Amino acid sequence: MSNQPPTPPVIDYEESDYQTSFWEEGGREYEDRCEQIALKRLLPEKGELLLEIGAGAGRNTPRYKGYKRIVLLDYSLTQLQQAQAYLGNSQNYIYVAGNVYRLPFVDGLFDGGTMIRTLHHMKDPLAALHQSKRVLQDGSPFILEYANKQNLKAILRYWLGRQDWSPFSLEPIEFAKLNFDFHPRMIRQTLSEVGFALKKQLTVSHFRIKVLKNIFPAAVLAAMDSLLQPTGDWWQLSPSVFTLSTAAGKGKPAPGKGFFQCPECGTALPDQAENPSQLACQCCGKTYPIVDGIYDFRDQ
Repeated sequence: MSNQPPTPPVIDYEESDYQTSFWEEGGREYEDRCEQIALKRLLPEKGELLLEIGAGAGRNTPRYKGYKRIVLLDYSLTQLQQAQAYLGNSQNYIYVAGNVYRLPFVDGLFDGGTMIRTLHHMKDPLAALHQSKRVLQDGSPFILEYANKQNLKAILRYWLGRQDWSPFSLEPIEFAKLNFDFHPRMIRQTLSEVGFALKKQLTVSHFRIKVLKNIFPAAVLAAMDSLLQPTGDWWQLSPSVFTLSTAAGKGKPAPGKGFFQCPECGTALPDQAENPSQLACQCCGKTYPIVDGIYDFRDQ
């Protein structure tokens, strides 16, 4: 029997061709360029170990150049296999299939974290961000992107009577199953409640309009977007918002030993060297397979 409370449902991109159909063939070059600009503005120059929550097929991973090692976490095993095929089996990358609500890492392990295009699938963003904060060292940067319900298009549709829900109310709007838009103030309040200190906000993808993307080259729109991104500290009217926060605290150091912990009972797990095909919890007896170099901590 599990010692952990039940977790909210998670969206699963298993067997999905999301990277190809949405990004490579879906006309998303503009959005990708905008996100690259935002990450370059927010990322620290260097770091030791970064946690990329919702890494998918590794689209953003090469952009974290300052970090010596990166842990790619995603719930989908096949997405991580695609990332592995794209990035290779370098010791700089660690591939982990797991649930953001039960992160399989010891406290204070990472000195940086990102969650890009992932929070909009979180039914319980508070719980997800609590877990993110738990595994970060105090003072570490955390870059969060979220889908903004108070974007200009939603405001205009609401004023014209073409949409029932208000973009000004604080509660999230679930526009499709496990797809949520969030109010900026609600996100700021949640970050503060969890223990993150907000440092910077960037508004991103201002020109995410099909007619504009059909007229102007992606590079031109992205350059225009770059000029507007810093206004995010004043107002948030774009469909995507990036935030940079730090994990507040009194300088909690990295753990002296341990890397993975059992999501079931919270006990630190032994080193892989003891068994190259799985990790076993010596407390509750739960085992976690290692599939072609990918650690699988998903709910069984």
